[in-house]
Amino acid sequence: MIQLMRAHKGVGLAAPQVGLPLRLFVISDTGGTDEARVFINPVLVEQEGWEEAEEGCLSLPEVRGKISRYTRLKLLAIDSHGREVAETLEGFPARIVQHENDHLDGVLIIDRMSPMARIANRRKIRELEDKAKSCL
Repeated sequence: MIQLMRAHKGVGLAAPQVGLPLRLFVISDTGGTDEARVFINPVLVEQEGWEEAEEGCLSLPEVRGKISRYTRLKLLAIDSHGREVAETLEGFPARIVQHENDHLDGVLIIDRMSPMARIANRRKIRELEDKAKSCL
């Protein structure tokens, strides 16, 4: 998953995005593989602050919109070595974790966009829907 995230110039990737029925995601706030981290069965606690910023998603290429997220949070999870981790994240890494955790819960950025942002992305979303239908 880390290699796939990097190949697509992403900063995070959740298992459901690649068809894996697991509560697992990988993140790298620089997009590199050396600092990439794996989080299994994540739980987000102690969220605080709030800011709106533009986000995109590897699952919805070319769809972008302003999304409100917590600015600081504590993440409890299991790492790739089976160890329990508890990390406090702020800013961009906190945003990435919330975005990827949304995927684990079946939530996409279009679900969090304002109505105006959805309208602005309507054409691209419709193109993606049509492309998905043709694959069935």
